[in-house]
Amino acid sequence: MTLMRRARNGEPTPEIVRAAEGEGVAPERLRDLVASGRAVIPRNRKRREIRPVAIGEGLSAKVNANVGSSRDRASLDLELEKMRAAVSAGADAVMDLSTGGPIDGIRRAILAECPVPVGTVPVYQAASDGNLRGKSWVELSADDFFAGILKQAEDGVDFMTVHCGVTRDALGRLVREGRRLDIVSRGGSLLAEWMGYHGKENPFYEQYDRLLDVCREYDITISLGDGLRPGCLADATDRAQVHELMTLGELTERAWERDVQVMIEGPGHVPMHQIAANIALEKRLCHGAPFYVLGPLVTDIAPGYDHITSAIGGAIAAWSGADFLCYVTPSEHLRLPPVEDVREGVVAAKIAAHAADIARGLPGAMDRDNRMADARRALDWKAQIDLSLDPERARAMRGGSLPTVDEAVCTMCADLCAIKTSRKAIRGE
Repeated sequence: MTLMRRARNGEPTPEIVRAAEGEGVAPERLRDLVASGRAVIPRNRKRREIRPVAIGEGLSAKVNANVGSSRDRASLDLELEKMRAAVSAGADAVMDLSTGGPIDGIRRAILAECPVPVGTVPVYQAASDGNLRGKSWVELSADDFFAGILKQAEDGVDFMTVHCGVTRDALGRLVREGRRLDIVSRGGSLLAEWMGYHGKENPFYEQYDRLLDVCREYDITISLGDGLRPGCLADATDRAQVHELMTLGELTERAWERDVQVMIEGPGHVPMHQIAANIALEKRLCHGAPFYVLGPLVTDIAPGYDHITSAIGGAIAAWSGADFLCYVTPSEHLRLPPVEDVREGVVAAKIAAHAADIARGLPGAMDRDNRMADARRALDWKAQIDLSLDPERARAMRGGSLPTVDEAVCTMCADLCAIKTSRKAIRGE
């Protein structure tokens, strides 16, 4: 039985119990959320022991980090190092998006070591395997696509992004309405090209039951991909995006009928004033399924700083009800991210998620902030560093500019330290 089926049978499984402890909620509550589809705990039944991560309604906002090679930059050791950096920085899940080099070896090495759920986009597997056989992307068959899914299922992938909603009807709406930036999803664009070349429907949509068979057998969580997500503010919340979302809502119900867990992927580039509406729309059309958003990025003009634009959007999205934030690194739109950008991206997304948890009033969300306030009042620098989201950076900044006279203060205020002065003025210390 899948985890969802066991939850529906009333069973408080070990994964549910452990995840509930981490969330500070009753196991019965989390069990009911999983049973109804409003929360997921991704874990392939073939996977070795990992930390169970619960994503969904009323739970702390989670963060995913993407790693993976390209055909220009392909190194197993580098991708492992990036995965380790992401987990060390606090990522709750990692996606391997490798498209070049030894992608099977990279994925299997990550799966063998990564202590949190691992996701993939298996259509990249089909493209890579086809390339090794001398076949272009458009020459692949539906069987080639599903062979990639089965290979990754056997390897133990916990959740898979599959672009089932990129249908011929949705593409027609995109063309008729027009877009400033067309399709920016790699998987969505590849499927659009394949469909146009063959004059056929998306095989992941047409043979959706076949996909569910694999996911049910291996207990894989489907992440229904947003292949038509907006790639610029001008295209946000257009007909193609909303039509795809409506289709994903229908596919969600079909997955739940088979006891398969589902997440919904969302935009993308969205202006701030549209974010809350996008979250409400997904929750309505997809029946409360967990929402997994890329950012969203709130402006298009910050290359090199898109970890900031996405953190702004991610905080608003999670405050509005999004459940899972996919990080964006400073490298977004510019290059394959190096290790240091992976860390930057994770920390920025963790800040957004934490800020949203506080705004949503989750029990205990502000406890760490209160301890930080106490440490600052006490001028306890060790505690301040230990409590920070990135102790390594905080320690380096403090250590790189120590005061010369009074070690209790910092070099910003020196002897004019407001905390020391207020302790005299207010507390008589």
